[in-house]
Amino acid sequence: MKKVAVIMGSDSDLPVVEKAITTLGEYGVPCEVHVFSAHRTPVEARDFAVNARANGFGALICAAGKAAHLAGAIAANTTLPVIGIPVKSSTLDGLDALLSTVQMPSGIPVATVAIDGAANAALLAVEILAVSDDELAKKLEDVRAKNAESVLAKDKAVSEKYNK
Repeated sequence: MKKVAVIMGSDSDLPVVEKAITTLGEYGVPCEVHVFSAHRTPVEARDFAVNARANGFGALICAAGKAAHLAGAIAANTTLPVIGIPVKSSTLDGLDALLSTVQMPSGIPVATVAIDGAANAALLAVEILAVSDDELAKKLEDVRAKNAESVLAKDKAVSEKYNK
């Protein structure tokens, strides 16, 4: 199975990206976690991206706040799917990071999830890997079915209480 990289621009982003790490673990997807800055360690970030496919990665998740150039810097140096997590900071409540992550130039796509949306970033990475992994696809289907059952049970409880 291909690995997923979870890269954050600063270790202060760790409380957000831990949700991605946990979610990947729930699906049995191996991941590596790194701190690379688009601005402070551009050479290391580039080297990681350039070598990611050869190193067994199938998707890359990048979390950054404020200027949030990390996902774009990584995407510029690989053809692997890159998923950006805009991280909420004290500046503009993460809107700056969201706009920086989502507004990529044509030809360098970055899939972008919600501000602090690490769990969905991980699920998107799992879905990408599941395109060529039937076992992973089945796990996704099973979780979706359980989620649907849970909602229907809640609907039944609410309906029984209020629809008399």
